[in-house]
Amino acid sequence: MGSSARRGAITFYTSNPGKVREVRHRLAPLGVAVRWGRRTLTEPQADSLEEVARFKLQQVPPARDGALVEDAGLFVRGLAGFPGVYSAYVLRTLGPAGLARLTPPAHRSAVFRAVLGYRGGNGRPRFFVGEAEGTIAQHPRGTGGFGFDPVFIPRGEERTFAEMTLMEKERLSHRGKALTAFEHFLRRA
Repeated sequence: MGSSARRGAITFYTSNPGKVREVRHRLAPLGVAVRWGRRTLTEPQADSLEEVARFKLQQVPPARDGALVEDAGLFVRGLAGFPGVYSAYVLRTLGPAGLARLTPPAHRSAVFRAVLGYRGGNGRPRFFVGEAEGTIAQHPRGTGGFGFDPVFIPRGEERTFAEMTLMEKERLSHRGKALTAFEHFLRRA
């Protein structure tokens, strides 16, 4: 469906402009405009990304065409799943280079996980999950992307997300896979 046949608009609530760029790029071919509800949402102490996304969705105002939130985490197996739900905090305090140094050399496998929370006009929440398996690089590489992209190498690749174009990252990333599930939902709706 081209942009001339607009399906509506969704307000995406996040403080991260990189996430907005990725979601807009992905939903534009469906004719869905993505408005940026620029705000920092409270993240509770929780055991899962799904709980965090649900809590975030409860904080945003009802939107006629839909409200979207997202939470993502990097789960490093050599660190017993850390930073996981605490990824935003670890990013602010250690950064990608600190996480790379902290990760044991022989246990660098990881999974990046994203959960999109959507509430349409009917008010019923829906959640869409995406995962990307990979490894943690020994040092940050690349200038693209954001967050932990400079240290995450998706399975089957030698480059980090930060070394890829937006379209390459989108095809392999956790957020891209969650957006694929969301796109299927929108096409059926």
